[in-house]
Amino acid sequence: MIVRSFKDIEGTDRHVKAKSGTWESKRIVLAKERVGFSLHETVLYAGTETSMWYANHIEAVVCTEGEAELTNDETGEKHLITPGVMYLLDGHEKHTMRIKKDFRCLCVFNPPVTGREDHDENGVYPLLTEPEAEPDLV
Repeated sequence: MIVRSFKDIEGTDRHVKAKSGTWESKRIVLAKERVGFSLHETVLYAGTETSMWYANHIEAVVCTEGEAELTNDETGEKHLITPGVMYLLDGHEKHTMRIKKDFRCLCVFNPPVTGREDHDENGVYPLLTEPEAEPDLV
């Protein structure tokens, strides 16, 4: 059993801040836990815009606080995302988040991320894997 708090993650290598300065993420469950998914709490900052394309992952997102406009860059379709709204990128859709109010969400990735990923110039997370090792238990 793993029990981990957001506070435990602050200031560790599981607390990732984007090079772009538009978001930060607390990586609660990672690939090294070997459970088949990763779980993150992510905050995107008000007034920012982030284009992403999870070409190698499926992502589900549940908004817990804030407000954002989600645009499917492939169709132009827009959605207002507010607390209690979920979106699932089940078709690897290229998308853009325009943040109206600081946007806090819980994200699940499959395959799981390692925690070392950052979006490349196309908004893609590379598909990284963990070496065979025991998970660190907190």
